Amino acid sequence: MFFKLDHPPVSYEDYRPLLDTELADQLAKVAGEMGQLRVLHLNSTATGGGVAEILQSMVPLGNSLGIETERIVINPDAAEFFDVTKKIHNMLQGSEGELSPEELEIYFTCIHRVADDMRDKALAADVWFVHDPQLLPLARLLPKKEGEVWIWICHIDLTTPNKSVLEALMPLTQDYDQLIFSQTAYVPQNLGDKVPVLIAPPAIDPLTVKNTPMDMTQAQKIVHIMGIDTGRPLVSQVSRFDLWKDPWGVVDAYRIARESVPGLQLALLGLSQATDDPEGAKVFQTVVDHAGDDPDIHLYFDPATMPVSVDEVVNAVQMASAVLMQKSTREGFGLTVTEGMWKGKPVIGGDAGGIRVQINDGVSGFLVSSPEECAQRLVELLKDKSLATRIGETARESVRQRFLLPRLALDYLTVAASQVNGRLPGVSGD
Repeated sequence: MFFKLDHPPVSYEDYRPLLDTELADQLAKVAGEMGQLRVLHLNSTATGGGVAEILQSMVPLGNSLGIETERIVINPDAAEFFDVTKKIHNMLQGSEGELSPEELEIYFTCIHRVADDMRDKALAADVWFVHDPQLLPLARLLPKKEGEVWIWICHIDLTTPNKSVLEALMPLTQDYDQLIFSQTAYVPQNLGDKVPVLIAPPAIDPLTVKNTPMDMTQAQKIVHIMGIDTGRPLVSQVSRFDLWKDPWGVVDAYRIARESVPGLQLALLGLSQATDDPEGAKVFQTVVDHAGDDPDIHLYFDPATMPVSVDEVVNAVQMASAVLMQKSTREGFGLTVTEGMWKGKPVIGGDAGGIRVQINDGVSGFLVSSPEECAQRLVELLKDKSLATRIGETARESVRQRFLLPRLALDYLTVAASQVNGRLPGVSGD
């Protein structure tokens, strides 16, 4: 019903050159306060999606800081579970409809069996970080032991949620000691009156293969093998094929922009499909149909067809692109935006959710609300190299200051220490 994931070790000292001294010292201090505690992160997918990416780096960073940190991924025994949780995800982001009694039964029964398995195997921790709605009932189903701290982290866009699913699930948050959301606008009304809320936007790991800027020669070599003409301009969106990422709008924006930029090419790269997202293949097929037989629209879905690893391909496409897009209509945060900004690329993002937190419109990127606006910004950036360079440089520094993994680790550990303070001997959250 669940399994432990091991991650290659990292060294905290490798992050220090990228950090402001104050942040680096604060992180070392709070880690020292929590050094005797066991921290557990739980989520619903081993790979694919932003949460999995964060945890792949967050867990080894915690261990590098001297905190015993592990990651557990649930493995429900009903195939329908992820169909239901994907529907929950979509409804929390605004889709219409309601959950049937049968769907709620699948959801709660599967998580109940996961909780029973955790109890039978004596899974234990001092601090439990539970990520996203798939696992929300766990704090109710696993009775809290003395001194334990339970923290629920919601990574999705709750700006305009479907009220029926919100009313069904939000009472479960009362079983947690602390809630974490990516921004204030996502916190349901009055929720923070009952359980403390922390606002902590996600972040990227600057030391991974994907986020270490690749040499342009190598990047162009990889995209050439993928069938892209390196002698002509390329724009791209690196994102799962998902309803809320609006890949169809990206295609439309490209078609408008190429009227002013002859030879323009588009790449839509959706290789990191999450195991808890069963809709990806269906969405991909609709995008194939929408793209038609245009030879300059390059669509990538199957990792097995790639010449190198997925992370290397993502890095290469982002580096080889003149402009990056993330034209989401709902977006909890959008780590692909952060990745592109960190590489010094101009990014055009949908004026939605967490993208607004990252992009200062006209300064560190552009926010758009339609294919027409997106096309206009594409043309502007493709024709004005100095503007593209200026936007990219500002974007990279913004990410360095605000959206690198050690800052997120500091947020998580600080709130955990404040909750632990007074519950366990020798622990101070001051």
